[in-house]
Amino acid sequence: MTLQPLAPSPQQDGEYTTLNLGPTHPATHGIFQNVLTLDGEKIIDAEQTIGYIHRAFEKIAERRPYYQITPLTDRLNYCSSPINNIGWHMTVEKLLGVTTSKRIDYLRIILMELARITDHLVCNSVIGVDSGALTGFIYVFQEREKVYEIYEEVSGARLTTNMGRIGGFERDISMKAITKIREFLDHLPKVLKEFEKLLMRNRIFMDRTIGVGQISGERALNYGFTGPNLRAAGVDYDVRVMNPYSSYNDFEFTIPVGTQGDVYDRFCVRQEEIWQSLKLIRNAMENLPAGDFHVKVPQFYLPPKEEVYSKMEALIWHFKIVMGEIEIPVGEVYHSVEGGNGELGFYLVSDGGRTPYRLHFRRPGFIYYQAYPEMIRGGVLSDAILTMSSMNVIAGELDA
Repeated sequence: MTLQPLAPSPQQDGEYTTLNLGPTHPATHGIFQNVLTLDGEKIIDAEQTIGYIHRAFEKIAERRPYYQITPLTDRLNYCSSPINNIGWHMTVEKLLGVTTSKRIDYLRIILMELARITDHLVCNSVIGVDSGALTGFIYVFQEREKVYEIYEEVSGARLTTNMGRIGGFERDISMKAITKIREFLDHLPKVLKEFEKLLMRNRIFMDRTIGVGQISGERALNYGFTGPNLRAAGVDYDVRVMNPYSSYNDFEFTIPVGTQGDVYDRFCVRQEEIWQSLKLIRNAMENLPAGDFHVKVPQFYLPPKEEVYSKMEALIWHFKIVMGEIEIPVGEVYHSVEGGNGELGFYLVSDGGRTPYRLHFRRPGFIYYQAYPEMIRGGVLSDAILTMSSMNVIAGELDA
């Protein structure tokens, strides 16, 4: 399918208004600018301007050893950074030919699905705020805080987590973290039901979201949509099912699909995905295998800290791994995971040097943001804000 250019908007009598929506407008939830052409409240045309948060992370990654790239991935979609971290580690493992154990896979699923929940809680509660309902936003953020406490217990960090390591995890999951996860699993369903009562069948919310920001499945595919935004348009595609990784094929879960591709469908798809993530976490916890929390890749796995402080060999290996003074296979790989907003891919080219020869991040937000002008054209200004919120455009993904 080829992307066909849209016909120019018909001219109307009278003067148009040019409005800068952003780059620092509080309704944009990020540093975006959209130059809108308005006929009163009606949007005649729109043009995005990106680059306000440009950090050149692809070029920085090509100057850093493999071990030092993980913190860069945190800054892509910072609402679900563990997915970014683990996706990058699996890409390097694919280059190295490393196969992880079931315990590592299940632990990764638990943490990635927790990240998916926090990502969707942020998106859906913000949709509520932009339709005039603040209560749900404050209510579910208490649950997001509980997930951050789990992150802190596992990795020591909360938002930009630097979660895990190539070949597994820095340390095994603690009993305190397991207890916190179980408490979260017990408590979140009640909160979700309350949140859905507030919004899902609320007449004001439905009137503000149904039919707003629509896009068809065909147009979404033409633009390269993936994730909840594509599934809301009626296309059943999920990387976890189409190209299973990290033992996702061990579990049964449902992929929710919408029909209209509007704000309401995007809200409902994400809401159902939270329920499915809870199911996945619960099953992974119940069937968590015994074993080690990392595979034997001494060239990439940092030695224990107590040995680094007391043994010269461990100190040398610690230095070599962090500074990239180790052998890397020559090769070219692509690996993708189902991020909070769609297919998050890593295209890695290695020439055997201490840093990647080329590393490209496939950021789902950058790809589907292209469709924003088409989705808001013909609507009104207040609907444009809701549409952006429901797409969940993350500024950190827009520039490479």
